[in-house]
Amino acid sequence: MKIDPIQQLCINTVRVLSIDAVQRANSGHPGTPMGLAPIGHVLWTESMTYNPKNPEWANRDRFILSAGHACMLQYSFLYLTGYDITMNDMKSFRQLHSKTAGHPEYGLLAGIEVTTGPLGQGFANGIGFAIAQKHMARRYNKPGFDLFDYKIYAICSDGDMMEGVSSEAASIAGHLQLGNIIYLYDDNHITIEGNTELAFDEDVAQRFEAYGWHVQVLPDGNDIDALSAAIKNAQKETKRPSLIKVRTHIGYGSPNKMDTAAAHGAPLGEDEVKLVKKNLGFDPDKHFEVSPEVQRYYREAGKRGIKKEQEWNELYKRYKEKHTALASEYELISSGKLPEGWKEKLPVFKAGEEKIATRKASGKVLNAIAGDLPNLMGGSADLSPSTDTDLKAYESFSSGHYSGRIFHFGVREHAMGAILNGMALSKCIIPYGATFLIFSDYMRPPIRLAAIMKIRPIFIYTHDSIALGEDGTTHQPVEQLIGLRSVPNLTVIRPADANETAQAWRVALEHSGGPVALILTRQELPVIDQEKYTKATKLEKGAYILSESEKPAQIILIGTGSEVQLLLNAQQQLKAKNVAARVISMPSWELFEKQDDVYKEKIFPKALRKRLAVEAGSPLGWHKYVTDEGDVIGINKFGESAPGEEVWEEYGFTAENVVKRAMALLEELKSSV
Repeated sequence: MKIDPIQQLCINTVRVLSIDAVQRANSGHPGTPMGLAPIGHVLWTESMTYNPKNPEWANRDRFILSAGHACMLQYSFLYLTGYDITMNDMKSFRQLHSKTAGHPEYGLLAGIEVTTGPLGQGFANGIGFAIAQKHMARRYNKPGFDLFDYKIYAICSDGDMMEGVSSEAASIAGHLQLGNIIYLYDDNHITIEGNTELAFDEDVAQRFEAYGWHVQVLPDGNDIDALSAAIKNAQKETKRPSLIKVRTHIGYGSPNKMDTAAAHGAPLGEDEVKLVKKNLGFDPDKHFEVSPEVQRYYREAGKRGIKKEQEWNELYKRYKEKHTALASEYELISSGKLPEGWKEKLPVFKAGEEKIATRKASGKVLNAIAGDLPNLMGGSADLSPSTDTDLKAYESFSSGHYSGRIFHFGVREHAMGAILNGMALSKCIIPYGATFLIFSDYMRPPIRLAAIMKIRPIFIYTHDSIALGEDGTTHQPVEQLIGLRSVPNLTVIRPADANETAQAWRVALEHSGGPVALILTRQELPVIDQEKYTKATKLEKGAYILSESEKPAQIILIGTGSEVQLLLNAQQQLKAKNVAARVISMPSWELFEKQDDVYKEKIFPKALRKRLAVEAGSPLGWHKYVTDEGDVIGINKFGESAPGEEVWEEYGFTAENVVKRAMALLEELKSSV
């Protein structure tokens, strides 16, 4: 294998930059960037289409470093090709408030498409990116106007391949024939504990062939001609996602640590860094060395994207003249704005006509607004009849119908969450995904990452309590609500009836700054009379006075979801006992905490400390609102298998028990006086 000297110098420069940054930080992963440098070189100099001067260009190829621990590789190429990153940023790797965090973080640095680090997540996010591209192309591309033909590139590690979420995602990618995916598998045989043979000896290539992927195997990760040819082969694929398995050597260039776990997760050490530099032809006493010719080589590669975007802009200009309506629609959704008039389509449910589960109300809302929101699409993890998430006027998204808006994730909750994140990051799709609340546990990593990135997938969780009944302990959520509420930037909304559900959707669609989780019932609930009580539009405040007492309140009853009905009944029973109670519907702690102090005092006056919260879940966290003089009716054990109404009563979720506990609180007040 022969290689042009300037290209070899470029590759080695990336290796040296990476080890210098890790050594300076005294923390990080030097070995993987050293082994991956040739792959990165081919991607950034000839394979990928991108524009460093406009990292948000709509038709850029997307690059995902699923092996996020190798982030110095990505930072090096972003710096060298001309993105908004300086040498000082490189030198501040892993330092407080630096753009160059210890793993790639979306929003910190231009050119980072998605936050990665938890292995397998980036792999699955890429499937979401690919789905978004296929959908956008089918909707907006017209003959002679291939507006959206970008591809999704990723570098994945042995660890990514071991994580179960990558298997889930790879399976659905093959099923959907996502030929716009090109993943390079860094087969370096090393994990933190040692050689991968300790725990991993499967034939990854055969596994992916079984998933329906196009697979190529390269024996030498330093052979840039072979890498280039393999990527070109993958670019020709239209019906199969591509995996290129590349045998690399972790710590390449290190005389003493190459092909060892010692090169994985710790600095090489000053002495070894000098040996690497000497071995690769660099001055061992210089740091962060980039020669002018290397800088020019990479900057020229970066500049090629400027011309490609200019050509695309001309194409779009002609497209806009010929397909004006579609162009206007695209410009609106890509801006993140919602069309005019969609809120007028939100259904209003009348009290007294029939009971309706909030999951069913949610389905009615989705189908009422779908026609006005062309970028709203989603589905469930094989549970749409139970979660009511099908858009009935639209077809399913499939390999033959990429224009479809109903998504079938299969029994793959973990992958569903990560795929939704990738779809959301396309910034042209509002994705939603549904499962039972209990199975939100399978989705914790993508929920957390969505919250970290402050992106806005909508998670729909139905069957929200022990009231689901006969499925029993394994399916009845208890600790899930407080678990979700503990995630920063995640807004959890548990509506009390059909009208609150409609308003919950309004808030979710208008919300920014993080994902939203809608928590919905299986059981049917009465529709609260909006003429008699405060209207559900107050849901946007997070908590509101649903029903005020005629006399000054002696106690505040606080509830969420289905339990609010109990409070309204209990309020009437307490009135018969000459006790004045205020009823607060509190569907969202997070929305309430955003309100000012004046509003909070209005809802929960400091002088009125006798408060009773009622929620069919863990009582943890409620004491902030009930104070030390209040009480909580919650659940501190697992559920039971029985008809829902029987379990409900067994666990004390009745109006009579609410009255009993409220009276006990007031008796305490009398005795203390």
